[in-house]
Amino acid sequence: MDVLPDTIESSGERPIPYRDHAFKGNGPVLYHEVRGAGPPVLLIMGAPGDGAHFEPLAELLADEFTVVTYDRRGNGRSPRPAGWAATSAEEQANDAAALLDALGLAPAAVFGTSLAGVIALCLVLRHPRVVSGAILHEPAFWSLFDDPDEVKRTVSATIADGMRSGGPRDAIERFYRFVAGDANWEGLDPELRGRVRAGAETYLEVERGAFANYLPDAATLAGIATPIQLLVGDRSLPYFAQAASRLAKRLGIETTTTPGTHFGYLDHPIELAETIRPFLRAVSRE
Repeated sequence: MDVLPDTIESSGERPIPYRDHAFKGNGPVLYHEVRGAGPPVLLIMGAPGDGAHFEPLAELLADEFTVVTYDRRGNGRSPRPAGWAATSAEEQANDAAALLDALGLAPAAVFGTSLAGVIALCLVLRHPRVVSGAILHEPAFWSLFDDPDEVKRTVSATIADGMRSGGPRDAIERFYRFVAGDANWEGLDPELRGRVRAGAETYLEVERGAFANYLPDAATLAGIATPIQLLVGDRSLPYFAQAASRLAKRLGIETTTTPGTHFGYLDHPIELAETIRPFLRAVSRE
């Protein structure tokens, strides 16, 4: 069922060429950037939901595609809506669909990483008309981990340590280092690192756990007609390979291994771009 925000209001300043669209209405304000020319590709960031994480990958793909990055609602440069205290995969998928419609870029290939892999799959099912193909990069389907409770305990302890040492900003940094590695955190652009810390409450208070129970049933997954590529990094935490393996069986596809950590778009963007190009080209022709 297509239930979208009335409109998307968007803002942004760079890069060049950049198309700035301002849509006034009752929907969320979504900061976004558009690069390149060619078939459209939407990149959806997991936690934290700041699209600037994709800048290296977006620049590489912009030689062949129109690449859209955006800050999910309440993240980065997209302000937190008044009274917004809960979210869902469905709400986030609605935002992505509304943005593509507002930009006139539907249908598009969609890349979603981590919890945004959950959002991307929801987008495929909820708004199939806007998706030509979907790449799920280490989707965080918690119920498909070998031991979801153990993962939950580990993540909770990591966040709790950060809260004790310095509050939400330290907690989000501890979580980031856990999933992405110290090198990726320390290599972040200082401005982006500052936004991640400043926006810690969005993940900790709204998004954390919001997608943990989202998993379509086996029949629904087996019936998906939209092309899907499922990626796993070769230096990532083992949980994501566990989930991807189980999801692949339900989708009737194989997983593809790509170099890098859970944040491969930062530590191996060239290899990731070359891994997904053939899929992007194939779905763009359909």
